[in-house]
Amino acid sequence: MSTETGATTEPRHSTIYLLHDVVKNREAKGVAFRLRVPSLRIDRGEKIALIGESGSGKSTLLDMLAFILQPSAASAFRFRPEDEQEPLDVDACWQIGNLNVLGDMRKRHIGYVMQTGGLLPYLSVRENINLSRGVLGLRRDGTVEHLAERLGIANQLKKRPDALSTGERQRVAIGRALAHRPAIVIADEPTASLDPYAAENVMSLFLGVAEEFNSTVILASHAWRHIKELGLRRLAHRTTHSADSKLTETVVSG
Repeated sequence: MSTETGATTEPRHSTIYLLHDVVKNREAKGVAFRLRVPSLRIDRGEKIALIGESGSGKSTLLDMLAFILQPSAASAFRFRPEDEQEPLDVDACWQIGNLNVLGDMRKRHIGYVMQTGGLLPYLSVRENINLSRGVLGLRRDGTVEHLAERLGIANQLKKRPDALSTGERQRVAIGRALAHRPAIVIADEPTASLDPYAAENVMSLFLGVAEEFNSTVILASHAWRHIKELGLRRLAHRTTHSADSKLTETVVSG
């Protein structure tokens, strides 16, 4: 057995994600996109940033890490949210159609902050934040109220999303993603719709609460300046185009 093969089958104790030679291909109207991840390791407690312009594959990678999107190919794709668990072979689950296992892992261990917030308009702020906890049957223990206080929306708990500002809605989305205290929080451009000052403030609050809850953070952004100031590790990211512009390929590693 080669050294590389041995490395992919035995993730280190603190490693949550371990990917080797993961590929996602997409094609539409004669134009193709390929995301390649030669090697990616994310350890417990890390704060990771994927920086790039729109269309560079950031959301594609996040969706694969959240088990929403199936890779086209993978030499290794391991997930280990808790130290006492055996690593999950994510690619094998996709190959045999074991979607219940992937869905259960996502529900229990991953929080996702979407770019648009994705709040349910007919629920109050309190109910939106409590969604992830309710799905898991977790008892009310003050976590929702604590998150609202930390995120500066404690006085908005009875309101519905349409009564909030854009920044407030995004704070609610962050609270919902963190409420079940997930091992990993994935955020896709969580402050893209905010002005620079509000974006920096919300991002700082987000990372502070994630650290309090011991959640590993993986986020996509196009704004490296304030991400760098907040101490995130940037993944290597390179996008190239074929001479005929029919293939765009992004390579991410870290």
